[in-house]
Amino acid sequence: MRVIAGKCRSLPLKSVPGKSTRPTTDRIKETLFNILQSHIPGAVFLDLFAGSGAIGIEALSRGAGEAWFVEHDRSAVRIIRENIRFTRLEANAHVLQMNAVDAAEMLAGKAVFDVVFLDPPYDQGLEKTVLESFCGSGCIHSDTLFVIEASLNTGFDWLENCGYMMLKEKCYKTNKHVFVKPIKGAGII
Repeated sequence: MRVIAGKCRSLPLKSVPGKSTRPTTDRIKETLFNILQSHIPGAVFLDLFAGSGAIGIEALSRGAGEAWFVEHDRSAVRIIRENIRFTRLEANAHVLQMNAVDAAEMLAGKAVFDVVFLDPPYDQGLEKTVLESFCGSGCIHSDTLFVIEASLNTGFDWLENCGYMMLKEKCYKTNKHVFVKPIKGAGII
C-alpha cells in the first residue's frame, strides 16, 4: 500500500495487521481520486472508519487543506499516527479515536467538511446511521460530498428519506463507491 499521487507520491504506508480492516486497493484508490480531483484542493476532508488512514493521507498529499481521521480501533489509530508522521503531514491532520457514529456530534463547531469518505464494515447498515448523524449536525454544508465504500449488494433506496441524494455509483469487481450529497433544505447549514 502506498500514496498514489501528490507531494507524498510513492511513499509506502503501513497497514493494520489482521483482518479488522479492509484496505482500499491502490487501483481503486487511484480511480476514486481521479473522480474526486476537483473536490480535493483546499478541502476539509473527513476519513471515517479510517483504518490505516490511507484515504485521508492521499487527500492531504493531493492538496486537501486538512484531514480528520476517525477510527475506533486503538491499533489502527496507532498505524494512522505512524503513517501521518512518516509522510510528514501532521500539521494538517487530526486523529480521533472514537466511534464514527458519534463523530458528527463531537465535531460540531470544530470543522465543516467538504468531502466525507466512509468505509464502514460491509452489510451492517452503518452507512444510514452515519449519514443520519451528520444531517443537521453543523459539520456539513449543502455541497458536502459523501463517498461511501460498500459491498455490491448494499442498497441505498433510503437516501432521500434521510435528506440525501445519490449523484453517482461506481462499481468494481467486489465493491462500489456511492457518491452522495445532502438535499438542499434538509437541515444542512
